[in-house]
Amino acid sequence: MGKQMTEMLKGTLEGIVLAVLTGNPAYGYEITTLLRAQGFPDIAEGTVYALLVRIEQKGLVDVEKRPSEKGPPRKVYTLNAQGKKELDEFWNTWSFLSERLEELRKGGK
Repeated sequence: MGKQMTEMLKGTLEGIVLAVLTGNPAYGYEITTLLRAQGFPDIAEGTVYALLVRIEQKGLVDVEKRPSEKGPPRKVYTLNAQGKKELDEFWNTWSFLSERLEELRKGGK
């Protein structure tokens, strides 16, 4: 992944992870796997885990420890009402920015 892509992803990854969690509770490695399957092959697990800590601290997700077949219990993250509100704001901002960027790309003012 190029430097520009990495920098843009840093600014949007929280919203992307919240979107992944919409209706789909998941644990860290599972989220990383889903992101890679969605075309983000260079996403590091450490990046996702650090982001999960931040969104948990911000109160955007509910966390439940569930038994794992392999090792210690897994922390499963579920988007809560505050997280859904944050995701709605993310999508509104994304729509605004993407529309303006598309206008600029096409040479509009």
